Amino acid sequence: MAVYKGSIDAVLNFARSWEFKGNHPVVKLVTQVYQTGVKLTQKAMAELEKQFQRLPGLDKWFVEIPVSSV
Repeated sequence: MAVYKGSIDAVLNFARSWEFKGNHPVVKLVTQVYQTGVKLTQKAMAELEKQFQRLPGLDKWFVEIPVSSV
């Protein structure tokens, strides 16, 4: 499948235009291939879970990660 640079730029710019609660996402093109089957340890996931806000009833599928100042 051919992908044209113009279409990639269009998608990236479209994603950059999104806004949620006054914040815009950081959008980067990922070109590397990720290894499948990699999982976090339970301890590492527990640390991340402290930052997540889950929607009741959709706990497994919906995660909001609050924006923190950098």
